[in-house]
Amino acid sequence: MTDAGAPLAVTAELTLEAEGTTAEIRSAGDRLFVEIGSVADAIRLFRRSPNGIEDRLRPLLGRTALTVEIRVRGRTVAVSGADSRPGPLSRRTGVAPDELRVGGALSAVGAELSAALGAGRRLVRSIRPD
Repeated sequence: MTDAGAPLAVTAELTLEAEGTTAEIRSAGDRLFVEIGSVADAIRLFRRSPNGIEDRLRPLLGRTALTVEIRVRGRTVAVSGADSRPGPLSRRTGVAPDELRVGGALSAVGAELSAALGAGRRLVRSIRPD
């Protein structure tokens, strides 16, 4: 039997496919990174996650001293587990002890808009006569 708070190191590179969305999961010691390709995919995954999954995940992360970072377009938008530092937004939205990162979320939205504008520009250039 392991002691509460026993550190656990994880080595993994996984691909998760759910609800038509793909997420890449990789690890760095005591930290797991869940990389989601777009804001829309992240919203879809979280809206459709099983009820109560957070309540089952948090104690496991606490016992194993692991941290999970949710990243969208390479920006950390949420942290759960040993290294999460919930602020006022996390408490107001009811997700504490998980940490929401507003800067990461805004940056991910900005990256999404920039990618959409870039795709629009490429489309216009491809149909514009020379």
